[in-house]
Amino acid sequence: MADTSKLSKEDRKKAKRAVRKKKKAEKPLGKRTVPRGSAKRKVKKMVRGQSKR
Repeated sequence: MADTSKLSKEDRKKAKRAVRKKKKAEKPLGKRTVPRGSAKRKVKKMVRGQSKR
């Protein structure tokens, strides 16, 4: 990205947004291979309270 120090805050935001949008269009993220949170430790039988965890 070019030097934006001489631009106003609004122009700087517009420039950053444009670059971000362009980057997203060029290189989109791949599809997920595993579901989100699948590596998270599952807490089973929470009713038993602290002793179970």
